Amino acid sequence: MYVESIQLNNYRNYDSEKVTFSPGVNIFFGDNAQGKTNILEAVYLTGTSRSHRGSKDKELIRFDKEEAHIRLFFNKNQLSHRLDFHLKKKKSKGIAIDGVPIRKTSELLGTLHVVFFSPEDLGLIKNGPSMRRKFLDMEMSQLDKSYLQYLSAYNHLLSERNNLLKQINFFPQLRETLDGWDEQIIDTGCRIIEKRQKFVRHMAEMMREIHSKLTGNREQIQVSYEENVSAEAFRDVLYGYRDKDIKMGTTSAGPHRDDLAFKINDIDLRKFGSQGQQRTAALALKLSEIRLIEEVSGDKPVLLLDDVLSELDAHRQNYLLEHISDIQTMISCTGLDDFVNTRMHLDKVFHVEKGKIKDLGNYV
Repeated sequence: MYVESIQLNNYRNYDSEKVTFSPGVNIFFGDNAQGKTNILEAVYLTGTSRSHRGSKDKELIRFDKEEAHIRLFFNKNQLSHRLDFHLKKKKSKGIAIDGVPIRKTSELLGTLHVVFFSPEDLGLIKNGPSMRRKFLDMEMSQLDKSYLQYLSAYNHLLSERNNLLKQINFFPQLRETLDGWDEQIIDTGCRIIEKRQKFVRHMAEMMREIHSKLTGNREQIQVSYEENVSAEAFRDVLYGYRDKDIKMGTTSAGPHRDDLAFKINDIDLRKFGSQGQQRTAALALKLSEIRLIEEVSGDKPVLLLDDVLSELDAHRQNYLLEHISDIQTMISCTGLDDFVNTRMHLDKVFHVEKGKIKDLGNYV
């Protein structure tokens, strides 16, 4: 699987630009704030329906325009396919696959597999649990549409329950309606917990192997799914916390409070790991993501590296580049330093300046 081309109209700082990619390594270089990351963001958006930055649709549209368009062609199993995105400031986005409009995001996920790796991802280990849950949810949603359905349903039920909890403080008679919501949350939440357990076990095996090679077999990492509450205990805990939840106006137990734990020799990397250990673990996590997509979907994902090479030391750079040689890669960087030039074949190089993209071919 690889992206053939992308056309941007009124997207971020781009007026109208088209890029034709190589199936191999594509480099976008230029000064900061010229639009390099915007290209990678647009590719990620077409694969996941959302920006890796968490931006709203209206923020993706050129500042003086009301609409933006993205058209992307990609090759899958020797066949060319088209994805169209129509972004509007005052309406929800329109998405079409091969010219056929879709109604739900779940219809898009899994069509184009993408992995985004930015300097912010190096903080996956040390930052808060919400970032790790977001990572887990996005990867599982790309590979398991039923998980996305359960997750969407759970988030909706959770929002409705929290609203009801706040209202009960003013209208106590509404308390009797909680049972119906709670049973739905328990059923959906347990399905999410079970799927996460299975996924993390699989991911942990791959990550352990990659991490061991990264550290020269000097360290062994343990990855585990840290449940806020087990599926077996969810009902008892949710009902047991009911008075507390009503008082606080929020749901205090459930998979929306889960986390991933990373340990080396029983030392929690999240709290006590060195920066080097945390970055090595984050790199192993992203590389295991690539392997999981290949194994589960049978497709090689498109890898988007947003100015991340400069954040890795030479050893980690070498390992990363050696293990992505067989997948399409798009890299943004401020300059073509000796490392990239001597250790990696550059199939296509693009210079980006003030929202204009110049194709320089396979050399500078």
